[in-house]
Order: sequence, then C-alpha cells, then structure tokens
Amino acid sequence: MHATNLATLDHVHEVLLFDPAPGRAAHASALLPGTRSVDDLDTLLTLSDGVLLATPTTTHPALLRAALAAGVPALCEKPIASDLDEMVALVADVEASGVEVLVGFQRRFDPAVSELHRRVRAGEVGDVYLVRALGNDARPPDPSYLPKSGGIFRDLLIHDLDAVPWLVGEPVVEVYASGSVLVDQAFAVADDVDNAVVLLTFAGGAHAVLAGGRHDPVGYDHRIEVLGSRDSLTTGLDPRTPLTSLEPDGPKAAADAYPGFAERFHRAYLNEVAVFAQVVAGTAANPSPVRESLVSLRLAEACERSRRSGAPVRPEREAVA
Repeated sequence: MHATNLATLDHVHEVLLFDPAPGRAAHASALLPGTRSVDDLDTLLTLSDGVLLATPTTTHPALLRAALAAGVPALCEKPIASDLDEMVALVADVEASGVEVLVGFQRRFDPAVSELHRRVRAGEVGDVYLVRALGNDARPPDPSYLPKSGGIFRDLLIHDLDAVPWLVGEPVVEVYASGSVLVDQAFAVADDVDNAVVLLTFAGGAHAVLAGGRHDPVGYDHRIEVLGSRDSLTTGLDPRTPLTSLEPDGPKAAADAYPGFAERFHRAYLNEVAVFAQVVAGTAANPSPVRESLVSLRLAEACERSRRSGAPVRPEREAVA
C-alpha cells in the first residue's frame, strides 16, 4: 500500500523496496510500476532520500537508528518502540541527530480528522464537553499476530490515544480501562482482550470515551465525535459506515461497507506519504514528531495497568522526559 501510494506522487522519482524475507521485495516490485528492489538495508539507505519503515514494532528502534546514522529522514509506522523506556531513549536519539522522523499515525493526515482538529483549535466547537471515538475491525487478526501485537491498547486503540489528546489539546490526568474476551479465546491465550473501553479525563474537565473491538460483522468502523458548547461534529459517518439506523429516514449500512483500515483511511495514507515527501524535500514541517508519540504509548501502558488492576491510573504522575 505504502509503495503504491508513494509511486503515485509526481515529485517522487523512484521507490526502492527492501524486505529481509528473500524474494518478497522483488515480487512486489514486479507488480508495482515505478519501483525496484534492492538486496540489503545499507543499499536502501545509501540510495534513498527518505525511508518508510513498515515493519514489526520490535524492529523499529534498530531500523530507525540505522536511518539516523545514515542521515536519512524516516516515516516509521506506529509505535516507534513497544516499551516506554526504550521509546524515551529513541526519542532522545532522534532529536539529537537532527534527522526528521515522522510517526505513522495516519489519522492526523485524514482530511476530516484534520478539519476537526482545525475547528476545535480555532474555537469553533467552543468548550469541549465530550469526545467519543469508536474503532472496530471487521475481522479479527490472525492468532499468530496476537502475542507480538503489544495488546489491544498498544495496537488497535493507540491511534485514538494519539488522535484524541491531539484534538483536545490538553493533558490527560486520569485513565480508566476495561476489557473483555468476547470474540475468540485466542485473545485470552495471548493475555489480551478483544473488546475494550477507555475513559480519559482531561486537565480541563472534559472526558473522552474510547471503544475498540476486534470484530464487526458489518464492516470496518471508525468514528470520532466531539461535542462542545458551540457545535457537535463527527468524522467517519458516510454512506459506507457499517451502521443501520432504525429511524424511518435514517441511514442504512451499505453493501460496500469498508472492509478494513486501508480502505477507510485511503485518503489519509495518501496524504501521509505526500506530506512525508514534502518533509524530506524540506518544504513542509513535521506534523507527527516522535516526542508527541510518547503521549499515546504512555496512555496505552496506563490503560493496560488500569485494565489489570480494575482501578483508575493517573499518568501525569509518571515521569516521561
């Protein structure tokens, strides 16, 4: 997906592909015009003006440090590290290097979410009373993925744990999370849950309710609602939203509901690589810097502790610097 999107950009001359699994990069390159494969990471970094890392989270720190050593700007899929202490050290290395690194929280690049951010920050919504975010996968991930996923808060809900505080613009002072295994016992075997709810309390008193699940039989669903003193706005509500209203004139779930996140956030992913190319060229500022990504992982870890303890957690008491 990323390679296809990059290859569509007029100001990208060539897309190089590398994969440590033998033959995968060459196979993908044969299917994608405007791309070619290389045999090793050193060659990739030597020939590239920027590198996009779409690899398992556990590999991100080493690959990012290789990009920093080569002086090559990077767009790294979220999160840049799976452990908070490791991420803090990595953020320090990135900032000391002076190399631009964007974190792939694609919702920051989604046109509707970006417009919601603009309106909230411009005061058009007024005082924020409540934010509601819902994210449901259409199909559960393969059970083999679960032990290395980091859990539902670090994997599925981490996008909302980034986007919602970014929208509100205030620190979260308390987190409460609860989860259940309702879809597949494979999640319990992996010490995870497949449905979860999070309550965030912000410094100014507003709340956010985040809900995420691993199975929606009608289709992939992601929405954000912001209710304020002047307006109420939503994203993700369109003719492909997998939701049926029982009101006589209400919308019905479409036959072409989104099958997954790639389709639902297609415009966001296109914008993400377009902005990355501009950052590499030095014509745009970094809209998703590594230091801001500390917020979502800190909150994800607080959610996990809250779920296990059954008690609220105050993340502001934890030193993250």
